[in-house]
Amino acid sequence: MFISRLQRQQRLFRAVLCVLFLSFISWSPKDAMALSIEEETTLGDEFFAQVQKYFTVVEDDFLNDYINRVGKYLSEAIEVNPFPFRFYILKDGSLNAFAAPGGRIFIFTGLITETDRLPELAAVICHELGHVSARHLSARVDQGKKIGLATLAGILAGVLIGGPAAGAIITGTMAAGIQTQLHYSRNDEREADQLGFSYMRSAGLDPGSMVSVLSKIERGRWMGTDKVPAYLLTHPTGPERMANIDTLTREHPDLAQREEALRLAEEYPFFRASVLALHMDSSDAMRSFRAEIKKNPGSAPGYYGLGLIMKQRADFAVASEYLSRAMRYAPHSAAVSRGLAEMYQSSGNTEDAIALLNKVLEKDRDDKAALFILAGCYQSKEEHEKAVSIYERLKAFPPVRDDVFHNLGVSYGKLDRLSHAHFNFGFFFKKKGDMRMARFHFEKARELSAGDKEMLERIEKALQPKPRGN
Repeated sequence: MFISRLQRQQRLFRAVLCVLFLSFISWSPKDAMALSIEEETTLGDEFFAQVQKYFTVVEDDFLNDYINRVGKYLSEAIEVNPFPFRFYILKDGSLNAFAAPGGRIFIFTGLITETDRLPELAAVICHELGHVSARHLSARVDQGKKIGLATLAGILAGVLIGGPAAGAIITGTMAAGIQTQLHYSRNDEREADQLGFSYMRSAGLDPGSMVSVLSKIERGRWMGTDKVPAYLLTHPTGPERMANIDTLTREHPDLAQREEALRLAEEYPFFRASVLALHMDSSDAMRSFRAEIKKNPGSAPGYYGLGLIMKQRADFAVASEYLSRAMRYAPHSAAVSRGLAEMYQSSGNTEDAIALLNKVLEKDRDDKAALFILAGCYQSKEEHEKAVSIYERLKAFPPVRDDVFHNLGVSYGKLDRLSHAHFNFGFFFKKKGDMRMARFHFEKARELSAGDKEMLERIEKALQPKPRGN
């Protein structure tokens, strides 16, 4: 089977994720040899930059806000953590999730689409949080330092080079006595399960879902070692581990669900449907949604997913029909309302879109996805003052989408506020990594900002190198 260079690079990158992850994530004040918080933060930024080179980080306000709400909610049970947790979705069909230096946790779209309920995905996240909070990786920090920076640099170089040369570098690194140190021990897995179980109970979610999601990942095995689900390579399962979790479940009855858990669980089917519709194979997604509707004719997530797919195909009439059916079965779903509003916007029906979005914002005035669509509606109506007001507000909710800056540039230009227009275009190109165009726009903004001390200070700050890891 033909494998592209990018696919080879991704496979190589997955292979070395274990090295970087197991060597550097953990920080412990009692371990004098461990990386300092500052060092690990820097390493986390560099690591994230590497991830962005080889995987597509999903940029979607709804999906990113949701996964971070889930992650932060689950991590409330951890009393001490030196880093703020940040959660990302990677567009990749693998059954995988991993934590990285500096408090970043990555979940693959393939794993999300295999989980039917929020507790199953939460179980994976809680297990990862368990490893981090138990400091299982502190010893590997020492081991990583013994490897030497030159070897670590070689690993990164191998990832970047790709092809046979990279394979030789990584093989040499693994052969240096490191491979046996890359796996968690049975005790580590047991303790992470126990901690994850505790976090699940604290969150008011079914801890028994830890067994069901592990069973799904186990069923993902195929013939051949290269087809073993990626998650099993660093988190092996087995009958003993599942039996231990089952025993914990029987010994500790579920706690009553908390209000936030109920809200997140209610939104989860639409979150999963969005991932399946927008970031997986559309033909497979269509079959999945149709099978779901055949089984349950009143499935709002099924109709919602079909609507998103048809909207992507620019078949607005059919998309409208599907999304309207979803609205009929889930009239209070913010996700469905946003999807229908965005479809209306795409087809030029901005007034109906604005009406729907205002209803969503009545319930949650900080709904980033709804605000972004609403600003676009005002732009299409040439009401640029309203659009600017909303886009400027969105800049206060990081991470900020690149196109917020671009759209601000457009609207400021329409309002003849050219210094602000160039300033935001400069930020857009800076975030895209095109510093030549960024400097051009920042310099134009500076020329047009004579006498505006505040704007000149903002421009000087913006001209500084792009911060890593945003």
